[in-house]
Formats: sequence, C-alpha cells, structure tokens
Amino acid sequence: MSQFAINVLFVGASFAIYIGIAIWAKAGSTKDFYVAGGGVHPITNGMAIGADWMSAASFISMAGLIAAGGYANSTFLMGWTGGYVLLAMLLAPYLRKFGKFTVPEFIGDRFYSKQARLVAVICLIVASVTYVIGQMAGAGVAFSRFLEVDATTGLIIAAVVVFFYSVLGGMKGITYTQVAQYIVLIIAYTIPAIFISLELTGNPVPPLGLFSEHGESGMPLLAKLNEVVTALGFNEYTADVDNKLNMVLFTLSLMIGTAGLPHVIIRFFTVPKVADARWSAGWALVFIGLLYLTAPAVASMARLNLATTIYPDMAGQVENVEEAATNPILYENRPEWVRTWEETGLITFEDRNDDGRIQFYNNSADFSDRGWEGNELSVNNDILVLANPEIANLPGWVIGLIAAGGLAAALSTAAGLLLAISSAISHDLIKGSINPNISEKGELLAARISMTVAIIVATYLGANPPGFAAQVVALAFGIAAASLFPALMMGIFSKRVNNVGAVAGMLSGLGFTLVYIFVYKGWLFIPGTNNLPDTPENWVLGISPLSIGAVGALINFIVAFGISKVTAEPPQEIQDLVESVRYPKGAGMAVDH
Repeated sequence: MSQFAINVLFVGASFAIYIGIAIWAKAGSTKDFYVAGGGVHPITNGMAIGADWMSAASFISMAGLIAAGGYANSTFLMGWTGGYVLLAMLLAPYLRKFGKFTVPEFIGDRFYSKQARLVAVICLIVASVTYVIGQMAGAGVAFSRFLEVDATTGLIIAAVVVFFYSVLGGMKGITYTQVAQYIVLIIAYTIPAIFISLELTGNPVPPLGLFSEHGESGMPLLAKLNEVVTALGFNEYTADVDNKLNMVLFTLSLMIGTAGLPHVIIRFFTVPKVADARWSAGWALVFIGLLYLTAPAVASMARLNLATTIYPDMAGQVENVEEAATNPILYENRPEWVRTWEETGLITFEDRNDDGRIQFYNNSADFSDRGWEGNELSVNNDILVLANPEIANLPGWVIGLIAAGGLAAALSTAAGLLLAISSAISHDLIKGSINPNISEKGELLAARISMTVAIIVATYLGANPPGFAAQVVALAFGIAAASLFPALMMGIFSKRVNNVGAVAGMLSGLGFTLVYIFVYKGWLFIPGTNNLPDTPENWVLGISPLSIGAVGALINFIVAFGISKVTAEPPQEIQDLVESVRYPKGAGMAVDH
C-alpha cells in the first residue's frame, strides 16, 4: 500500500469518527450547544480540555520553534504550562460557581453593564479569531503534506470538516469529538517520539532520552547537538538569552493569556458541580503533561536529525566536526522525505554557488572560505514534527498516524475557538443586547450561522497568517492577556472595581496591545501594512510584539483600578455577588478553640 493510501486511510478513519460522534451528539437545545448539557464527567472533560488546549501550536509548531531556537524558545513550554495552573487555581472554579454560559456573560453581570458585556465580546472575538488563524494555518500545513495537495486546498478541506462537526454538534458534539481527538493526537505524538529516541539514544522514554548518550557518537545528546549546530554557525542549542526582560514578559504574557482564553474557560461550565471543575483541571494537567514532557525531546532530536541528514559525516564524528561540516550531501542524493516536502513548498532549495550540494547553515555566518555563498535550504519550522517519522525512516503507518494526530490537534482547538466566537455573537451580542426576546430555536440558528461565518473568515486569514502557527497563537494569548484576564481577575477578587473602570481597562489594554502588534505585524495582519520591520532593533525597550500582552495587562489593571477609585462604588448586590462567588455557601469565620 502506498504512503498516500495509508495517510488517507488514517485521516479518513479519524474524520469518520469525528463526524459520527457529531451526528450522535447533535445539539437539540442551546444548553447542549453552549455547555454540552452541563453533565460532562470530570475525566471526560479533562481529556477534552487536553485536546482543546493542545492545538496545532502545541502539536505541530511548538517543537519546531524549540528545535529552531533551543532554550530561548522554551518560554512557550513554561508560559503555556504555568498559565494553565493559573487558570485552574484562580479562575475556573469561581467561574463555574457563577454558573453562566460564557465569559462575556460573567463580565456583563459582574460589572452590571451591557457595555462591559459588549466590550468583552469584542475582546473575545479579536483574541479567538487571531488564535484560530494559527490553527487553520497548521491544519493547512498538515493537509498539504499528507494528502499531497497545496496548502490552500488543505486549508479548505480542514474548514469543511470543522464545519460539519462543530456547527452540527455544538459543545456537546465538540466535547466527545475532542476526547477522540486527544486519544489520536497523544498516540500520534508519543509513538514516533519513542521510535526516534530509541534510534538516537537507545532509551525508549523520550524525556529521558534527551539526557542520554547519542548512540552514534557516544556523546551526551545535547552536547552533540551543541557541537553540530555551532559548527554550522548557529548559537549553542542550550545557550542562555541576552534579553531577559523580553523573555520574562513573553512567559508572563503566555501565562496570563492562557488564563484569559475563553475557549478553555467555557469547558469548565460543562461539568455538574464546582468540585468537578477542580477535578477536570487536575485530569487535564495529567493529559497535557504527557505531551509537554515529550516536546523538548522531540524538538532536540528533530534538530539533530535534520542537520545530520544534510551533513551525514557529522553524526558519528567527535574530533573533526569542522571538517565533517564541509561535506554536505549532493542535492541529487537528498532523502525521499526532502523531495516529498519540497512538493508542498515548505522546503525550498536554491543552489547559490552551483556546486550541486546543499549548504545548510546560519546565513549570518561567513563561510565564504569554503566557497559557500549563503544558506541554500529553507525549512518551515512547522514541518519538523510532521516530518520526524520520515526523517528517521519509520514505518508508513507511523507517518499516517502522525498525520491524523496533527490534524486532530489543529481541528480540536479550532472547533473550541469557533464555539467561543459563535456563543459570544449569538448569546452575548444578539440575545444579550440586540434581541433579548429571541426564541431558543432562533438563538441556536444564530449560533450556527455565526459559527459558519467565523469558519469562512478564519479560513481566509489562515491562508495568509502573520507568522508560524505558534507565533500567531502567541499573539492571541497576548490579546487575551491584555483584555480578558484582568477583567476576570478583578471581577472575582475585587469588590471595588466598577463598570466604568472595567470597560476603560479592557479598551485601553486591548487598544494598546493591538496597536503595538499591528505596527510590527501589519494592520489587521494584512501583509505589507506594518510601519516598522519586526526585528529586535526596532522593538521598544527590546519588547517583542509577542510579549507585549503582559504590558497591556498592566495598563488594563492600572486604568481599571484608577478610574474605579474616583467613581462610584459598585451596588451592594454586586459586592455580595463577588462575595458569594469567592466563598462557599454557608462558610463562616474561623473559630479559635
């Protein structure tokens, strides 16, 4: 059976399962559509949260970014993992106790203002649309390779599949689909990692293999990787970063953005009790940890495999590494996996010095003494995980499995985001502001129509993303960090912040963050409309657009507290509401015995 046929079999079978689940779990009411009826078991919900959480950015792009940047890009791991802990401890149980369908509904009720609810809808849509661009772009990358079509066609196929199981089933269909998708993606991620770890180090446990000896050279794996990349003019893989401020702000932006992202928060509304929300969070951490502990090993091994594929003499060389780095393979002898990925346009080769060999190195390094005239191989970061099984010559069924896993990761998160967008429009905007008397049937129809429009917009923007999948997702986290997270935190933990302060805080945080991002990334992410090149020398105080969300959040807090201080206190019933959300019913003061 050909590799294409195997890929179609694995991907087709997984899609049939997803669509079958959607038909079985078709939403018949708004409660089914928004919160899956409110009766999801904590373990089931934890697995669904894991799939919702581990998007194309986690599955496809995160390891690629770590592979490209080494320790410097480990901030993605630290920020996303730490942020989930914040979400589980500081927000999820309290929002579940509040008992509403959506994040804007909580903000609107807590800050006793339709304007606050409307601003929250705007913030949610901007963050979610930015996030879903990354998911659709990741799905397009996966489809383009494994179904042997161009990236745009792959994107359209992904959109059609998401349309069927999201629009039909709502949260009820998405929940059980995400359980299936988690099982697919975690198996798809770990099996190739085990094979590759065994092949390179002899250790079947990838996180342990990362700190084991490289089999061919006898050196520690990370030491061998440092040796190889420095010989090609790159920084050491384990080198520290110069700009600590940007690193701290980026990690913080990812953390608080995580805690403010609505598509994960609404999952905690699907369980019966507050205690179940806490258990869901615990189980989700277990399920997420399985992938996140494996990702650094996958990244490191992919980087080493890529380099030693182009420079095979470097794999076993210990003493004469510099000499081994002068002997790249002939282009005509390139491996089959390079030929395959060239067809997608995600690997490109340009023979600058017409010697018929592939020079792959840091373009800023000067190797003119070797007759090299510039790096000749461009490799998209988003392909490294997907290409890993082929690089390591693993069986065809493993390649088919990782195809299904990559698509499951992208589509599961895309579905959660699209549901958050549609519920914000139908429940918070239409029912909450425009037409409060709309029937349940009318609201359900509005939700499905708005989700369809959101899919179309996301597909269009996904065809021209402003960066790699994980970078686009980081922008979404920054937007959520600057707008929604402060409002949620102040809504739960401060009785003094009022409606005027909350609205002003959200608008100022969102406005500042978007302007800073658009200046470097292009207005509304339209290519060519940026005012300044997105390079470190142009950043204010060295702060990247990916890190600015933390500063936007600080501005949000300052504005909200400052304006609330000079305006009227919230009504007593709102202060009582905050008290009731934070403390268990019937709890009294501690007594000294």
